[in-house]
Amino acid sequence: MSIDRWVMAFAGSFILSSLALAHWHSPNWLWFTAFVGANLLQAAFTGFCPLAIILRKLGVKPGRAF
Repeated sequence: MSIDRWVMAFAGSFILSSLALAHWHSPNWLWFTAFVGANLLQAAFTGFCPLAIILRKLGVKPGRAF
């Protein structure tokens, strides 16, 4: 799996997890959802993604996402 797919999988799972926690635990978890969304937005414009850097250091191969 490529770095792009890993980033999408992590972002999706974090968003769904924080929405579930906001529903069942505390609405303050929506701030985490907003943080993930803001990070995705800035990465789209700047190309800087901390998770991609970490994954690259862990040996995940870059490649086509689709």
